[in-house]
Amino acid sequence: MLKYVLKRIGYMIVVFFAVSFLMYCLYNLIPQDQARMELEPIKSTMKPAEYQARYEELRKEMGLDDPIVVRYARWMGLTKDLKGNMKGLLEGYFGYSRYFKQDIVEVVKEPIKNTIFINIFATILALGITIPLGIYCAVHKGGKIDNFTQVLTIVGYSIPTYIIALVFIYVLAVLLRIFPVSGMGTPGANYTGLKFYTDRLYYLCLPLIVMTFGSLGGMTRYVRASMIDALSMDHIKTARAKGVHEKQVIYSHAWRNALLPIIGIVIGWFLGIFSGSVIIENTFGLSGMGSLYIKGLNQHDYELTLAIQMFYTVISLVGALITDLSYGLVDPRVRIDK
Repeated sequence: MLKYVLKRIGYMIVVFFAVSFLMYCLYNLIPQDQARMELEPIKSTMKPAEYQARYEELRKEMGLDDPIVVRYARWMGLTKDLKGNMKGLLEGYFGYSRYFKQDIVEVVKEPIKNTIFINIFATILALGITIPLGIYCAVHKGGKIDNFTQVLTIVGYSIPTYIIALVFIYVLAVLLRIFPVSGMGTPGANYTGLKFYTDRLYYLCLPLIVMTFGSLGGMTRYVRASMIDALSMDHIKTARAKGVHEKQVIYSHAWRNALLPIIGIVIGWFLGIFSGSVIIENTFGLSGMGSLYIKGLNQHDYELTLAIQMFYTVISLVGALITDLSYGLVDPRVRIDK
C-alpha cells in the first residue's frame, strides 16, 4: 500500500508540473500586455516619449521580456524572483491580484468560505435524497414510483442548470415571493450571531434548492443502476434462499457491492465543495470561487485565475488518489499492493 501511495504521489507531482506549465503557457498566449494595462489609467497624463520610457521600464520590472520558461520558473518558485527572493507557488505565495490590488490569498479567503458553506449543504441534501431514492427504485424496479422517478430524473438530467434556475426563480421568487431572487444577505443589514446565519440561509435557500434538484437526476439513476446490478448477483440470490432478512440483503450485501462504482462520484461531490458552481453563483449573485474565477477572466487578472485553476488541479489529483484508496476500504476484495 505504501509503495503504491508513493508511486501515485510521484505521478501526481509530474502531472501537476505538466498541467501548470501548459496552463501558464495558455494564459500567456492571450493577447494582452500587463504593462500597458498598468499604465492605461495614467496614459493621458504622460507625453508619448515619457509613456514609452515608462512602459519599457515597467516591462523590465515585471520580467515580461524574459523567456516564458524563465517566467514560469519564477511563478512556480523554482528560481528567484526579480527581487532575489524564492517566492512562488511552491513556497505558498499564490501571486498578486492586479484587479483587487492585494495578495491572492487575501482575495480568495471570503469566496472560498462562501463556496464551502453553499456546496456542503447542497451535497449533503443531494446525497440524502438520491441514495435512498435510488435504492428504493432498484428494489421496486418497474413500480409506479420507479417509473415516475425515471421520467422525472430524465427531465432533470436533460435540462441545463441555468434553465432550472430560471424556472425556480420565476415560480418561487417572482410568482410566490417566498425567497429573494439573488444576494447573500439582506441589503444594508449588519446582523451578527445567529441572526446573521439565519438571514444568510434564507437567501441561500433558493440556490440550494436549484443545486440539489439539478444533481438529483444523474446520481439517482447511477445509484439505481448499481443497485440493480448488485441485486442480480448470485450471492444475493443465495442469501435470499437461505432466508436472510430482506433489509439485511439490501443494505448489508447488495448496497456494499453497489457502493464500489458509486464511491468515486460521492468523493468527487464532497471535494467539489471547494471548487464552487460557476453557473449558480453568477445566476444568484453569490460571492464564491466560481464567480471570482469568472471575474478574474473578465478583468484579465490572469494571475488570479491561474492560482484558482491550480487549486482546482490539486483538488482533482488528491481526489483521484482518495477515490482509489477508498475502494479497498469499501470492498475488502480490492487490495492495492502494486
